[in-house]
Amino acid sequence: MATIFHHGRLLCVAAAMLGSAGSFAATAPVQVGSKIDTEGSLLGNIILQVLESHGVKTINKLQLGATQVLRGAIVANEIDIYPEYTGNGAFFFADEKDPAWKDANAGYQKVKTLDYEKNHIVWLDPAPANNTWTIAVREDVAAKGQLASLADLSRYLKEGGVFKLAASAEFIERADALPAFQKAYDFTLSQDQLLSLAGGDTAVTLKTAAEHTSGVNAAMAYGTDGPVAALGMRTLADPKGVQPVYAPTPVIRDEVLKQHPEITQWLKPVFASLDAATLQRLNASIAVEGQNASKVAADYLKQKGFIKS
Repeated sequence: MATIFHHGRLLCVAAAMLGSAGSFAATAPVQVGSKIDTEGSLLGNIILQVLESHGVKTINKLQLGATQVLRGAIVANEIDIYPEYTGNGAFFFADEKDPAWKDANAGYQKVKTLDYEKNHIVWLDPAPANNTWTIAVREDVAAKGQLASLADLSRYLKEGGVFKLAASAEFIERADALPAFQKAYDFTLSQDQLLSLAGGDTAVTLKTAAEHTSGVNAAMAYGTDGPVAALGMRTLADPKGVQPVYAPTPVIRDEVLKQHPEITQWLKPVFASLDAATLQRLNASIAVEGQNASKVAADYLKQKGFIKS
């Protein structure tokens, strides 16, 4: 998808935007957060609207910032629930080398256990989608360079192919992102082949590549990105399985879940319905068609019967 965590994004907006932590009262509204990117806003709105449809009072802290911001906020009791990705457990717990993270169920079970034991944070039921990191290139570049996979990209770069990637600082710097791709597929991008953009919204990186801004012809992307095909881009396959599985999952403070135990069952069928194709379509409604994330979430929840019209 996260700025030093997947699907996340700015690192410096934390303190001013977060309320002070305090004792939790039974009647306190549930503080719903999300990351700053398109899918973060979509999933955050879905959680917020499901809770509100069941009469739970909420505080909207959607699009709060980067993964680090959200992670810090939930650990500090400054938000109560937000959508996270299972693969980020590798970095939350400095356990990047465990192969469990590349298996959907094993990674989920591991982060669920670790986070509850160490932080009393509960990982609810995940979506079947895998919003893993990838690289997308313009169709004209892909056709000319015969690019279908990251192995092809390595060959293309060694042949001197023209290439410039738009990405977040997180993707460029984090060990499991671009550096992992470079190591596995034996290529290196120089500074002049990289355009680092603030935040982690792939709608921005993809648009930059699609419009050939500053010579960019490739972009950081996620597995559930809607704009890829619409913008004339092609996602490169990762045949070596470099990336962990990033299943979108609601995470909630145990103290809050005990106040509202029904949240588990309310969100389970909703997230179970969010496969890759569904998320690509919903994300495209926001990033390509320009629809409001709150409306896209509401329309989907009503259409599927998760909330009443």
